[in-house]
Amino acid sequence: MTAPATLKVDIWSDIACPWCFIGKRKFETAVRAFSDDERGVEVEFHSYELSPDTPVDFDGTEIDFLVKHKLMAAAQVEQMLGQVSAIASSVGLAYDFDALQHTNTVKAHELTHFAKSRGHQAAMVERLMHAYFEQGLHVGRIPDLADLAEDVGLDRADAVRALESGEFAQAVKDDQAQARAYGISGVPFFVIDGTFGVSGAQNPEMFEAALNQAWDERAQSR
Repeated sequence: MTAPATLKVDIWSDIACPWCFIGKRKFETAVRAFSDDERGVEVEFHSYELSPDTPVDFDGTEIDFLVKHKLMAAAQVEQMLGQVSAIASSVGLAYDFDALQHTNTVKAHELTHFAKSRGHQAAMVERLMHAYFEQGLHVGRIPDLADLAEDVGLDRADAVRALESGEFAQAVKDDQAQARAYGISGVPFFVIDGTFGVSGAQNPEMFEAALNQAWDERAQSR
């Protein structure tokens, strides 16, 4: 049996974006519905920093950060986080905003590029988001990131070397430059087959419709 033809989907996201993890789950549901023996989906993740000025060790809670960053009242932030947690729960995620350690994500993004170079990008992105939103682990410091890299089968010492040297810093910058070229101003953002852009954590049905449309238009152009 020949391998199915694939649609390439490029996903811009941030490790610290709650909607990115939710959108990832909804997109995965769509991919399962779309894929069969004849067609599949190849995914590549790209870096986008929502708050690049965030310190590695932020002194405060997620509520403190959002009050300062979004200029919202604490009660309003609490209500918003409760709503996000409920939506996350509906797709099988258990967000714990009380335990979350807000941090700068640039090194986490470098790690996803390191993982990509070793063929483990998808597993690395999943592990980072799970660590950040559901386990309250720190994803901004190199030793902690190296532990997570080891969790997905990567060599810990190799990960430390890559992060300390900044080997993949330019790859992160290149992703961000491409996002600006596309006009991406928020994440998650999905580019399907280099043609269709889908913004936000849409319902699986919308993702599936976009995949089908891209597939059909590719077939018509042959």
